[in-house]
Amino acid sequence: MKTDLIREKFLKFFEERGHKVFSSDTLIPQSDPTVLFTSAGMNQFKDYFLGIKKDVKRACSCQKCLRTDDLEKVGKTPFHHTFFEMLGNFSFGDYFKKEAILWAWEFVTKVLDLPTDRLWVSVYLEDEESYQIWRKLIGIPKERIVKLGADKNFWPASAPLKGPNGPCGPCSEIFFDRGNQFGCRRPDCSPACDCSRFVEVWNLVFTQFNRVDVNKLEPLPQKNIDTGMGLERIACVLQQKNTNFEIDIIKPIVDFVREKAHPQYINPYYTNAIADHLRAVTFAIADGVLPSNEERGYVIRKLIRRASFFGFLMKIYEPYLYKGVFLVSKLMGGVYKEIKEKQEVISQIVKNEEEKFLKNLEKGYQILEDLYRKIKDKSLSLIRAEDCFKLYDTYGLPIEVIKDFADSKGVEIDIKGFENLLQKYREETRKKSKFSKEIFSFEKSELPKTEFKGYQTLHTDSVILKIIKDNAQIDTLKEGEYAEIILDLTPFYAERGGQIADKGVIKKIVEENTVSLFQVKDVQYEGESILHKGILLKGELKVNDKVKCYVDQDKRESIKRAHTCTHILQAVLRKILGAHIRQQGSLVAEDRLRFDFSHFKALSKDELKTIEEEVNRIILKDYPVKIRYTTLEQAKKEGALSFFEEKYAEIVRLVEIENISKELCGGTHVESTGKIGLFKIISEESIASGVRRIEGVCGIKALKEYQQLQDFLDTIKFLLKTSSEKLAQKIQELLSRIKEYEKKQKDLEIQIFSYKAKDLISKAEKVQDYKFLFLEFQNKSPQILRSYMDFLRNNFSDLISVIYLKNPEGVNLFIGITKDLTSKLKADEIVKKISTYIEGKGGGRKDFAQAGGKKILESEIVKEKIKQEIKNALS
Repeated sequence: MKTDLIREKFLKFFEERGHKVFSSDTLIPQSDPTVLFTSAGMNQFKDYFLGIKKDVKRACSCQKCLRTDDLEKVGKTPFHHTFFEMLGNFSFGDYFKKEAILWAWEFVTKVLDLPTDRLWVSVYLEDEESYQIWRKLIGIPKERIVKLGADKNFWPASAPLKGPNGPCGPCSEIFFDRGNQFGCRRPDCSPACDCSRFVEVWNLVFTQFNRVDVNKLEPLPQKNIDTGMGLERIACVLQQKNTNFEIDIIKPIVDFVREKAHPQYINPYYTNAIADHLRAVTFAIADGVLPSNEERGYVIRKLIRRASFFGFLMKIYEPYLYKGVFLVSKLMGGVYKEIKEKQEVISQIVKNEEEKFLKNLEKGYQILEDLYRKIKDKSLSLIRAEDCFKLYDTYGLPIEVIKDFADSKGVEIDIKGFENLLQKYREETRKKSKFSKEIFSFEKSELPKTEFKGYQTLHTDSVILKIIKDNAQIDTLKEGEYAEIILDLTPFYAERGGQIADKGVIKKIVEENTVSLFQVKDVQYEGESILHKGILLKGELKVNDKVKCYVDQDKRESIKRAHTCTHILQAVLRKILGAHIRQQGSLVAEDRLRFDFSHFKALSKDELKTIEEEVNRIILKDYPVKIRYTTLEQAKKEGALSFFEEKYAEIVRLVEIENISKELCGGTHVESTGKIGLFKIISEESIASGVRRIEGVCGIKALKEYQQLQDFLDTIKFLLKTSSEKLAQKIQELLSRIKEYEKKQKDLEIQIFSYKAKDLISKAEKVQDYKFLFLEFQNKSPQILRSYMDFLRNNFSDLISVIYLKNPEGVNLFIGITKDLTSKLKADEIVKKISTYIEGKGGGRKDFAQAGGKKILESEIVKEKIKQEIKNALS
């Protein structure tokens, strides 16, 4: 049975039994900020399990998941993955054990047609209720029901004894017996054994207790069902394969990797792991996770590097993973449209990462060479754990490579220290990436709800519900004090979705001429409360006071212009650059905007010009900006764009510019595009791998930007005494004259140097019978110094010349070797070794090479190191 059909049959089965079918959540958890990635089917239902949401009692889904806590097992075992799909059905205070078990058995035996004599189950050893359902109601022989302890069949594992406190419950699992030819092959083997004979295909969690202390469990008022069946595992069983990596949606990726590898070096562990990691990074990037050095992005970068290195070990020396993105899209893009839509940009991002990693491998080897020289100079025989871990963590150099290098040089590495550092790193990563045991913990805020009226009005009559000062509630706020005020209703927009907060004032009129005045400097959400942060300029305010609120209208209008302009900009970027463009972040301020988007290369001058023109064309057309409320499902059907980090309710606010833009947005907007006035791009740059940023201004700020440019142009024309029409010609004439003067100056300097050269060489040192000339300069042009070097190489023999240039920002190093010595010495080899001392890099030819670095060393130190390298090379 094909994997797509299994997925379809599962969802249909539970839909027919009253379950609402939910689409897969993104890999960035929308309902659970406690984990880096969506790691289980129940993540998106956290609010239902907590009883916060009550509109649905039964749900089912096929959830794409990503976990890295078993990373080292991926590819080695038949069933472990980082990326996988989890089938699940859920009950929120509705049905419980009986129905969950009956339906699970019906699905695997009737729908999937698995032979009943090859199915085993496990139950928690104290869960007699589940045991009796399996034994008497289902009729499973007692010899195929295994009772296991809390470490195996309780969620969270070992919760009764070890905690944490909170909701928990026993589990019951369904296993498929692959046969005695698998695993340990002992006659008494059962699901209690950790060998690979019995495959766990479905886990049923019965959340029925609240743990309050060690082995103290109290019944929950609302009992929940949370199940999970790995789609890849059940497909493996149904397709009669030995491993998940042989099923229909993974094997073609494994085959793709094998075709790229050198036949003699193909390793199933590597090919399986690469196939898994390729799926993981494809789906993660499609959901908005870009490779970086932090949190989610760090995990994805590690997976790309790991896959790339495994390819390297199979003699794949060029980027190749990026081509596999299209294969993943072909296999799974029919169900998960996002990877189909974004395959081009995903591929480019992966390719960029592969290229960087291969360069890092080369750099890592250079650093290893440098470490070896340092420990050799100190007569040591051990590479420190910290150095090994830096190579592993920063450059992605696997420990096996470091160890092989050390063995080849006859030195050792502090492997125990490295493993300790690695364990510490894994523990930190696991805390962030694995399924949280505290997923049910929840503290309801005591702060009252604030009703936002700012879409309709900039002024409200409100009541003060709470005053908070220094994280404590107070009854009275006095003049000059900073505080946070919570109102029953407010016109102030709280910062959200990239839009900055409104500013304004809150007034209390006591008598005709007596006013208490609170200046609102910032507005933020805290749960469903809105905090008005600021200072009381005059008078006093008390809880339950009636006040009048006034939003600064000019600021609000300028923010509205920028926000609507941001929507137009995104639409134009998608039109001109492609549909892969997705918002990665934004800032909407007063007539100023910043928009971050996914794109894999810098925008050209012509592209920026076209984008700016198109945005202004839409502004001039004065299209109406329509705002309406609809369901999230309907908005998605209409193709509305959303920001991947936002959590959306069932009813959403849709902002539409007819035939131009359609986005889910809670921000404030102008009534028609013409009110934006004018738009100008200020800058465009890269802020991360595959992410670009455009900053722009609109409205009055755009006008002022053009005025400043005009003022600057007028100043240049005045200084050069020319007109706008002749300005370019005048500048070109000046540049030609400057170039001519520079050439004359260069020729003169070289002539002067040629007069001094013989005297300099007569005083040169000797290094093993060869002349060695070391010259130091400061604040000289590198071009001039290269000319000096050319003169020395071309007009003398038996000469090794070095020029050391110091500048405020760093140093440059030039090494020249006359042609008669290049058979004995190589300038490029020497400069590569010396460049590490100045924290730089270099290269060149055998007769001339150069390097640049950040570390400014004393010239005597550099000189002695070069002399030593020359002696080493000659000996």
